[in-house]
Amino acid sequence: MLLFASALVPGAASATQTARITARFGPEHLGVVRAISFEFNLEGDGHVSSPVQSVQLDYPGNLGFATSGLGVAACRQRTLELTGPRACPRDSVMGHGSAVAEIPIGPELIHEHISLTVLAGPSTDGYLHMLIYADGKTPVTAQNIITGILLPGRLNITIPPIPSLPGTPYVTITHMTITLGGALTYYEHRHGRTVAYRPAGVSLPALCPRGGFPFGASFSFMDGTRTAAATAAACPTRHPAVRH
Repeated sequence: MLLFASALVPGAASATQTARITARFGPEHLGVVRAISFEFNLEGDGHVSSPVQSVQLDYPGNLGFATSGLGVAACRQRTLELTGPRACPRDSVMGHGSAVAEIPIGPELIHEHISLTVLAGPSTDGYLHMLIYADGKTPVTAQNIITGILLPGRLNITIPPIPSLPGTPYVTITHMTITLGGALTYYEHRHGRTVAYRPAGVSLPALCPRGGFPFGASFSFMDGTRTAAATAAACPTRHPAVRH
């Protein structure tokens, strides 16, 4: 996996929260199908931070999401809410991830680690809609649905208010990693048989732009403030089979 560090860009409206983003590709060759991971971290000033409500992640428009073969089936949100990912079609799973949430309990901030499952949801507008199943175990056992929509060059993520213990503020997500693609197994029918296969995954173009692959993200918080971060992902090494 290739890790790219981000540049930090403070938000103009908020002096108390800043953001940092990174991106990972794998394997490390141009033009070869791969998984892609996005990661963000939010940092406050030591006090209880306002919960993030939405994330707009900008990525190069020529990344191969349209040809990735991910999310060929759809999971209904109601099914996901009632039963969890195990009730969804396996071909709807697009990836996995993790998150860290801050839960204020009295004078302390408790950190909870959350597992994420990314699934394709129903679409009526031609765009790929995502349902991100967030499963927390301790200190608060809760399951929540985060929604997303994949647009050309942009991934919009909406995080609903996540309740904590009675009488305490909403949960604040301070870290999230999402990997699209990777070691996924899909199934299709061929000549009367069910055959397992791996979807192609997200691919990179054969040529890297000057300065690397640009990524950016903007964050909106419940208190009305915003912050942003940006990075340029360095060009991976060239695969021997790729030629000009």
